[in-house]
Amino acid sequence: MFVVLRIANSINKHPNFLNFKLVIMEIKVLGTGCAKCSALEKAVKEAVEKTGVTATVTKVEDIVEIMQFGVMTTPALVIDGKVVVKGKVPTVDELSKLLTS
Repeated sequence: MFVVLRIANSINKHPNFLNFKLVIMEIKVLGTGCAKCSALEKAVKEAVEKTGVTATVTKVEDIVEIMQFGVMTTPALVIDGKVVVKGKVPTVDELSKLLTS
């Protein structure tokens, strides 16, 4: 407890403390519920855990919302508003590279 308090006090005294921003990656798995869509969601969650990135993973199944991304084939993956994968399920290693690049 003492160590945590010392660290917290040190952080608060740092001149850039108020400028610190926590960056949370927003990941959306687009798919209507098919087996590939579920596989992509599972692989994405594994890749997030493997890489340690801070992210929210959301499954989007509403076809109207999916079409707003210009996606006509599922599954698809959206990272921070940009479609990065369409119509396939990448490996966990491939997804990890996408998350850290």
